[in-house]
Amino acid sequence: MEAILYVGAGGFTGSVLRYLIGQYLQGKASGGFPVGTLTVNIIGCFVIGLVYALASKGQVSSDWKLFLVTGICGGFTTFSAFSNDILMLFKSGNTISGIIYLSVSVIAGLLATIAAYSLVKP
Repeated sequence: MEAILYVGAGGFTGSVLRYLIGQYLQGKASGGFPVGTLTVNIIGCFVIGLVYALASKGQVSSDWKLFLVTGICGGFTTFSAFSNDILMLFKSGNTISGIIYLSVSVIAGLLATIAAYSLVKP
């Protein structure tokens, strides 16, 4: 039950931060480029890399890892988890699996978004 509270508190925090940072940056940008989303995704990738590196050195407890990675990064962006999964595949020598996961995730994700949009488009 305690783990759920760590994840929930982190998820809430990450989601609110994503909204605030994304809105702020998008409001400053000109044109339609999604600078807010891009920035949030890159920040999330940096944070998840930092937390996993510190955790591998024993400097982050499992509770803090749940709060920061699953909670905050999960609420902030799932792109960070995607990026970390690929890194872990590459680091474990599963380069081909990493490339397949990367390719299938991007292509299938885009196709699923297009398919869903096409079903409901205005």
